[in-house]
Amino acid sequence: MGISRRSFMKAAAVGAAACLHGGVTGRLYAAAGKGGGKRPNIVMILADDLGYECVGANGGTSYKTPVLDKLAAEGVRFDHGYAQPLCTPTRVQTMTGIYNVRNYVRFGLLDPKQTTFAHLLKKAGYATCVVGKWQLGGGLEGPGHFGFDEYCLWQLNRRPGRYPNPGLEVNGKQIDYKNGEYGPDVVSDYACDFMARNKDKPFCVYYPMILTHCPFGPTPDSPDWDPKATGEPSYKGKPKYFGDMVTYMDKIVGKLLGKLDEFGLRENTLVIFMGDNGTDRPVVSKMGDRQVAGAKGTTTDAGDHVPLIASFPSGGGKGKVCNDLVDTSDLLPTICECAGAAVPESLAIDGRSFLPQIRGEKGNPREWTYCWYSRQGTVAGTKEYARNQRYKLYRDGRFFDILTDELEKSPLPGPGLVDELTRSSQAQAGLTNEVLKTRVMLQEVLDKYANARPAALLKAGKARRKRKPASKAPKASNKSK
Repeated sequence: MGISRRSFMKAAAVGAAACLHGGVTGRLYAAAGKGGGKRPNIVMILADDLGYECVGANGGTSYKTPVLDKLAAEGVRFDHGYAQPLCTPTRVQTMTGIYNVRNYVRFGLLDPKQTTFAHLLKKAGYATCVVGKWQLGGGLEGPGHFGFDEYCLWQLNRRPGRYPNPGLEVNGKQIDYKNGEYGPDVVSDYACDFMARNKDKPFCVYYPMILTHCPFGPTPDSPDWDPKATGEPSYKGKPKYFGDMVTYMDKIVGKLLGKLDEFGLRENTLVIFMGDNGTDRPVVSKMGDRQVAGAKGTTTDAGDHVPLIASFPSGGGKGKVCNDLVDTSDLLPTICECAGAAVPESLAIDGRSFLPQIRGEKGNPREWTYCWYSRQGTVAGTKEYARNQRYKLYRDGRFFDILTDELEKSPLPGPGLVDELTRSSQAQAGLTNEVLKTRVMLQEVLDKYANARPAALLKAGKARRKRKPASKAPKASNKSK
């Protein structure tokens, strides 16, 4: 069920007041660029359903991603970037810098009381724009309430086709395109126009992409592109087109970078590219001889390990690979530090800035990341874990060495069994002192968030569980997941 407009606007007023109050007492980050008087611009791109294995710079060999490969070569590529396993959970975490356990309501909704990075940047004097896929509720007023001056979006208050001849919402108006337009072209062209109109002031473009989500179909560069089409006949479409969509996604990133160059803005613009979750399940990609099956919606690496590339020519490292842990809660503090925007202490965000690593410095790297994942925000069926670069510990006690067991088929011995093992048996099981210390550290993280779910969200989740499930809609190309 959607939130009513009256309820949304009432909650919106509460959220806006909290943002204004918190901004006065918040900590002000130091701006990072070397571009003189003008503060750095921000372009943050979140690709839809694109796993780590899809990018050539990460070792992917199935698809052509020359723009992203060059961006990585000229910036910083992060080997351990992690998102939530599904799109709405990632979007909520990205926008607020807070782990889902503390503020996630349900699929397709961002709680209108939340403060977003757009609020904070706008308060700091930035022009703000969001283009692409919304999926956060709030109707035509939603993007404005959450801090965006302008928008060009799909799935704001309806779900028409998103690719050939799409239906979009643009600054309060529903527009249906019928002359062979391609949704990703329309929204990215809007982003380029926004940058042109705001080139003399600091701006932030947030681009949660429509690509590469299904339905898989031809792009305008595919030999069988049909400008009269209105989408694929099935929800998934045809996976054979996934490669075309990846390459077109890469091309669109190149279009934005080219416009920044054209306007003389590239040097003083922080560009961040990240996936929102793993690749969809029909797709199998290659990294050399190794096959990687997409596992969107799961908590294995194929569900939440995503590409992450950052480039900041005036204030960043060049050609570096960083092995530090980063998750989507870290995006808000990173772009706020770059912009010199205050992050109110009252928000108690979970993210930490990785801007120093983008600059080629050591920074304050994480020892762990944490994930609380529930598509509908209910406790039943929740997946919860803490991890570092190698080991992952679930709330239910399962403990995995991801380096040797990427699909999580063989849990390491739990604490009860460890106590019974001899020292030699522990060594045979791979349980060195360092591994045992890691397990203790990850358990402390899980303990930290054990009671973090607010009572109101627990109550709402229980209420949703009691309701009778809605009848399933027929599968169609405009349905979103």
